[in-house]
Amino acid sequence: MSSVPGPLLSSLRPPRASSWLLTAAAAAASPPSSSWAECSAGARRHRAAVCARRGISRSAAPQKALPFSLNTTRAETAPAADVGGPGGRTHLHPGDGPRVLRMIMFGKPGAGKGTLTARLVKKYDIVSMSTGDLLRQNIADKTETGLLAESIVASGGLLPDDVMLKVVTSKLDALHNQHWILDGFPRTLGQGKLLDTHLSTKGTPLTLIVNLDVPDDVILSRISDRWVHLPSGRVYNLSYNPPKVPGHDDETGEPLTKRPDDNPEIFARRLAQFYESTSPLLAYYSAQAAGSASATRLVSLAGSTSDEIWPQLEGVLCSHFPGVKERLEVKGRNSLSDALLAQREQDRREKGKTAMRNV
Repeated sequence: MSSVPGPLLSSLRPPRASSWLLTAAAAAASPPSSSWAECSAGARRHRAAVCARRGISRSAAPQKALPFSLNTTRAETAPAADVGGPGGRTHLHPGDGPRVLRMIMFGKPGAGKGTLTARLVKKYDIVSMSTGDLLRQNIADKTETGLLAESIVASGGLLPDDVMLKVVTSKLDALHNQHWILDGFPRTLGQGKLLDTHLSTKGTPLTLIVNLDVPDDVILSRISDRWVHLPSGRVYNLSYNPPKVPGHDDETGEPLTKRPDDNPEIFARRLAQFYESTSPLLAYYSAQAAGSASATRLVSLAGSTSDEIWPQLEGVLCSHFPGVKERLEVKGRNSLSDALLAQREQDRREKGKTAMRNV
């Protein structure tokens, strides 16, 4: 058996990360200030100091991976220069023709899954499904699965994997040959196997697994700079999407706040949970993709921002799923988050133009 390619493995590791995870958790007694003035006045210096205290390296150098070995002839890393584009090459096996996109995306908390999914759905004729939305819809429609889920949730229980599978497949089974992205499922190895078995019996296996490899310290810097307008859900970032008036929402002028989980200690716990649940799941999909008859491709896309990863993702899509067509026109927003994303992008472009005029 051959080893999983180093770049893919490095996205599953956390040996060095584990040391700062423990340090960050131990530092909970002195959490960073949530004051707007403190963050806006010295966000970068403050962040650097936080990273130094917790032993977080600012370097994005690959770190040692979790130990596992698989035959992964089709599980590859797809750097920007190797995916699509003029003169580019791909390590992925060429497809036999137009294929249906049935995709799931993995990434650490804050890696940009929502942003990239919104961009795909906005530009291409792809259906995006969230397990949370599907669950709420089943409960609202009082389906058999919805009533069962509602009773379990009302009693304070956790939904069993087989119930979650029914929630998800109630929509997937109706899509037939449509292109889709599934968000929020599977999250564990058991869920992944259940989903695979169901899709195989329907003759609609997963065709693309994407793993977003964003350095831990980059994500920490994002959440340290992130502020939200809770009533609307609008999100701002001091580094690349600041509000027009510091500390206040662009639309309402109301004060911005920090999310309770936007601090290094809670991020450390969420990241540890991600590694624990997602590493075996990605190892499973690596083994699946290695099969010569497998319909599934697994790619790892590395970058520090969604703008860096987007060309790689789009390159994989265009090279291996030519049947996915661009939307001729956007007749309506696909989701609230998509609309907010478009508004933020427009505001950012306007700020860039203003900055250039003032140079």
